[in-house]
Order: sequence, then C-alpha cells, then structure tokens
Amino acid sequence: MIEAIQYSVDPNEFVGKRVLVTGGTKGMGEAIVRRLAAGGARVASAARSPQPESHAADLFVRADISTPEGIGQVVREVLDRLGGLDILVNNVGGSSAPSGGVLALTDDDWQQTIETNLFAAVRLDRAFLPGMLKTGSGVIIHTSSIQRRLPLFEATLAYAAAKAALTTYSKGLSKEVGPKGIRVNTVAPGFIETTAAHRLIVRLAEAAGSDEDTARQSLMASLGGIPIGRPGRPEEVTELVAFLVSGRAAAIHGSEYAIDGGTVPVV
Repeated sequence: MIEAIQYSVDPNEFVGKRVLVTGGTKGMGEAIVRRLAAGGARVASAARSPQPESHAADLFVRADISTPEGIGQVVREVLDRLGGLDILVNNVGGSSAPSGGVLALTDDDWQQTIETNLFAAVRLDRAFLPGMLKTGSGVIIHTSSIQRRLPLFEATLAYAAAKAALTTYSKGLSKEVGPKGIRVNTVAPGFIETTAAHRLIVRLAEAAGSDEDTARQSLMASLGGIPIGRPGRPEEVTELVAFLVSGRAAAIHGSEYAIDGGTVPVV
C-alpha cells in the first residue's frame, strides 16, 4: 500500500466548529473525521457500518442515509447533541450496481445509486441549512467523482450519472445560499488508494499471479493512466477538504476541485 504522509495540524483551527461527516467510518470519510477532530472540531460521523475502534468522532450515528428514515435519525441525534452544524461534509457514496453495461441495470439499481449519491446530500442539506441560514454562516462540501466526466459504462454508469447530478445540484445551491453566508464546494476524487482499494489491488494481483505494483499499474491503466504515476492517498483528499472548510478558503465558493493526479485529460 502507498505509504501515508503525515501533515502538521493546527489543533485550534476548528475549535468551536460543529461538523458532520457522512460515510465517516472508512476510507476518505474516516480520514476526514480524524483530520477535523485533530483540528479541534466537534465531529459527528454517520455510516451504515459499525463504529471502528479508536474512532475520532464525538458522536457516531449508525444509520442508512440513503433512506429518509436514516436521514431523520442522523438529523435528530446531531441536533440533540450538537445543536446544529457549522460544517457539513457529504462524503457518503458508492454503488452496488452490477457490471455488464446499461442493460444490466434495473430501476432498483438506478434508484438505490441515486438515493445514496444524490438524495442523501440533498436531504441533509435541506435539514441543516435552516440553522446555517439563521446564523448567516456555514460550509457544505459535496464529494463527487471524476467519473461524472469520465463515466465507465461497464460498471459504474449509474454512479457516474448520480455524481454528475450532485455536482450540478451543488453549483445551483451555491448560487442560492452564497449571498446568505454559506459556502458550498465540491471535491471530485479520482483513484484514491483507500484500504478497500488496496484490498482490490491485492485480489487482482492474486488472480493474475502478479505482484501488487503490477496490479496497481494495470488498474491505473484501465482509467486511462494517472500522470503523477500513482493513486492518490486518503490524507491528500483530507487536506483539500480541511482547507476548503477553513477560513483560509473564505473566498472559494461554488467550485469543484478534482484531486486525481491529472487523470482527467481536459481543462
């Protein structure tokens, strides 16, 4: 696995900030939780999977936020414990749709993918925006994907379409709430070598009878290549998110930031 990088953190940067990170038990979400907590924020985390050991969140809500019921549970517990939010990181995403192209996807596949990758963010924004609007401040981050611009029809077409919708929604929301003090931005990761992605690399290497580096290079080639020569690291995405939600990014609004090592071959 690619070696992690350690960054220096100001332990007071986010003191007094109340944060919710969805999908916060694994991969990039877990890294974002740790980073913002290390910066002094009070962090709530929500996910379907169990709370991991040594989880850095002050509050963990186990719920399926692809459903209205799960959203309601998260909103109730966050408002009860934190009283509202200053920062909302809509990180949850993914798809369990089968491979095989467009004809392999059922209505249920499409609906579940859209519920997870679009409606979860829309519903949480709708729940927490009134409090932000009341105070005239707040930051919302949506995690999209470079697949919105590079859709892979074989396996992730519904996911790519849902993320494209999320990015468009995010831009529209920024136009509405920016004048009222709330900043909205989108982060679009490419191939990030999370623990789950590393497990995939190991499986591919075992199946091909090769080593991990060969499997990693093959996977990168399937995406059209990564000019920097490696996948991204979760902590690199985390540092981008931490910057965007901080006061250092006070004039950054309504934008999407790809973090993909140069994978997307267009300006």
